[in-house]
Amino acid sequence: MTHRILILGGTTEARQLAGKLAGRADCSATLSLAGRTESPVAQGVPVRSGGFGGADGLAAYLRETGTDLLIDATHPYAAQISANAAQAARVARVPILALRRPGWEPVEGDRWTLVDKVGDAVQALGPTPRRVFLALGRQEVAAFEAAPRHHYLVRSVDPVEPALAVPDASYLLARGPFREAEERALFQEHRIDVVVSKNSGGEATYGKIAAARALGIDVVMVRRPALPDVPSAETVEALAAMVDHFVRPVDERGV
Repeated sequence: MTHRILILGGTTEARQLAGKLAGRADCSATLSLAGRTESPVAQGVPVRSGGFGGADGLAAYLRETGTDLLIDATHPYAAQISANAAQAARVARVPILALRRPGWEPVEGDRWTLVDKVGDAVQALGPTPRRVFLALGRQEVAAFEAAPRHHYLVRSVDPVEPALAVPDASYLLARGPFREAEERALFQEHRIDVVVSKNSGGEATYGKIAAARALGIDVVMVRRPALPDVPSAETVEALAAMVDHFVRPVDERGV
């Protein structure tokens, strides 16, 4: 029996999981991307781009395609997508698994200011002009137009269009992973004195946090949103094992 699996992606781990499932004869995986990245990395399985039309649209898609398993491997801050996924799985009566990448924890030397949302991060920069590194999605940096007194260095995978309506902003197009030494050199070159970041977790983008700590740079850290309580794993390997148990039940494996 071939099990149809839909992976809601957008993270490195989603691509890695898709790669693990690509060569299997007992499952047929499709990777769904939200379409926000203009040039996504090539995948080893069929890719679907664009939204579904909320939870109801996703539930209809699951039923129409005969999907046997839904995997939420979206970004930790894609709270609405995760909520829609959990709701759609309930409505369509399709099992759901999720990747829940652990967040970063502050260690000695970190100078974090914790905020609940990006709008709060804007306020946390304070009234004095600062040189700010924005490590956020391009959809969210527009919030910083409310604080035009700062200089902004914006790094994104795709161009920020339109550009920020502020007097002083620079843009850097790059795709991670980013190592600590590279981030330290970047911060020194641009004389950065505060980093605004989400608590994405994982190693691929931790370099900026380690570099900020080494240089004594402040970090405004946006806390993670609450996510649905569904069966989950913290790593690709653990999630792949859960998929294996779903595809090959215990009695089939003779365990």
